[in-house]
Amino acid sequence: MKAKQLIDGASYGPDALYAIGRAFDAAWTEIAGNFGNDRDEIESARLRLARAMLSIADEDSRDVAVLKKAALERMALDYRLRSEVRWSR
Repeated sequence: MKAKQLIDGASYGPDALYAIGRAFDAAWTEIAGNFGNDRDEIESARLRLARAMLSIADEDSRDVAVLKKAALERMALDYRLRSEVRWSR
């Protein structure tokens, strides 16, 4: 899947990548049910989560729970901002 490829190809050391990958999987498990069964919608949501994860991660990232929480918050904020832009048009 493209989302995992995006994470696996990020420029972090092996320990950070391991934590980021685990956090991504945990976050996806928590929110996967919100995206139905459409493969394109699921892949799009996974990519948004991967981008959110990478936007908050850094080389020192090791705490899976912190990464998961921050990425989900980032993703929720991005949704809210996109919704506000749509409604303001």
